[in-house]
Amino acid sequence: MKSVKPFEIFQKILKNGSTKQGRLLGLDVGYRYVGLAVSDAHNKIASPVSVLVRKKTNIESMAEDFQTLISRLSLVGFVVGFPFSLHGQHNLEAVQVRLFMEELRKTGKLDGLCYTYWDENYTSKCVEALLHPLNLHPVELKTIMDKFAAVGILQGYLDHMNRKFKSEELSIVK
Repeated sequence: MKSVKPFEIFQKILKNGSTKQGRLLGLDVGYRYVGLAVSDAHNKIASPVSVLVRKKTNIESMAEDFQTLISRLSLVGFVVGFPFSLHGQHNLEAVQVRLFMEELRKTGKLDGLCYTYWDENYTSKCVEALLHPLNLHPVELKTIMDKFAAVGILQGYLDHMNRKFKSEELSIVK
């Protein structure tokens, strides 16, 4: 498992001119939960999958859960939400996301898989604002928020990469 630049994963997917080479999994990594979202077969739309409980003692079982998702969903990479600082300094959330990914890497169960970090700033706040009028139970709210924050992260990545790919295609044709 290795970290790559955002466009490298998308290039891997688009090799041979096909967007059906594999799907991506979006991760919203929190202190207690990891929200998951998956791209469609064409890597255009993100949909919620589930939420994994995160504990210091369950990284091995989480890696096994990821292995299952990789084979079941034909995943080729992860897009991990990262709280890039608006002012350039490191924050505690950024450190815990990097530590989580390093712990996953150390399990050795996800070798050959690539991941990239993508800006997650305001994704949870946007989801919270959308869900607030529904008056959900706090536990249900947290689960839905984590899944849909992962959707926001992955959808932002997919939209950006698809726009970039399309603009590069258009510049080649001209």
